[in-house]
Amino acid sequence: MAQSLFQYGQIETTLTKAKEVRPFVERLITLARRGTLQSRQRVEALLNDRAVLSKEQQEEYDAMPDARRHKVLRARSGRRHRAGKVPASYNKKKIPFVATSIVHRLINEIAPRYEDRPGGYTRIIRLAKRRIGDNSDLALLQLVGEEEPAKEQGKKTIGQRRQKTLDRIRHLEGKGDRRKSRVRRKKAAGEAGAPEPKTGEAAAQESEGEAGTED
Repeated sequence: MAQSLFQYGQIETTLTKAKEVRPFVERLITLARRGTLQSRQRVEALLNDRAVLSKEQQEEYDAMPDARRHKVLRARSGRRHRAGKVPASYNKKKIPFVATSIVHRLINEIAPRYEDRPGGYTRIIRLAKRRIGDNSDLALLQLVGEEEPAKEQGKKTIGQRRQKTLDRIRHLEGKGDRRKSRVRRKKAAGEAGAPEPKTGEAAAQESEGEAGTED
C-alpha cells in the first residue's frame, strides 16, 4: 500500500487500513528527507523496493508470465537508488525493459517537496460510500500536494427543485404585475370616460334645478 501511494499519489482503501499505513508512510518520508546512505538503506529495508511501470510498460507487463513479472519488479540493483533505473546489463537476466524505482522516486521526487514541512505529509479523506461485502468504511489516503487542482469557479448551479421554485415565483410575480397593470388600465379608462365634476356656480344651479323638479 505504501508503494502504491508513492507511485500514484493516492490510494482508496478502508478507513482502518488507511489509519494503520499512515504512520508508516510518514516515517518513510522522514527517513527519505535525510538523504544519507544509512537512511536510503533503512528505507529499502522497510519499503522493499520495486519498479514503477509506465502505461506502455504496464501493457507489456500484464502479458508476461508470473516469473518474468517478478524479475521486472524485484530485480535488485545498487544503481537503482542513485540512477532510478535498472541498468542495461540486467536485460541479460530476461528483464525486458528498464523501469524506474519506488525508492528513487521517494527520495528524489517526493521527499524534497516536504523539505520545509515538519510533518503531516499525508491526509485521510473519509468517503461517503462503503465497501461491498463487509460494509466497511472507505477512505482516500493521499500525499499532501497530490490532490487535483481546484477548478475555476464559474456560475454556481442550483438544484432542480429549487430551480422550479424560483421559476414558479417569477411566474407568480409576472402574473401579479399583469393583474396590476390591468387594474391600472381599467382605472385609467374609467377616469377618462367619467364626466368632470362641476364646481362653483354651475354646481349650484344644477342642484337648484334638481330641487325644482322634485317639487
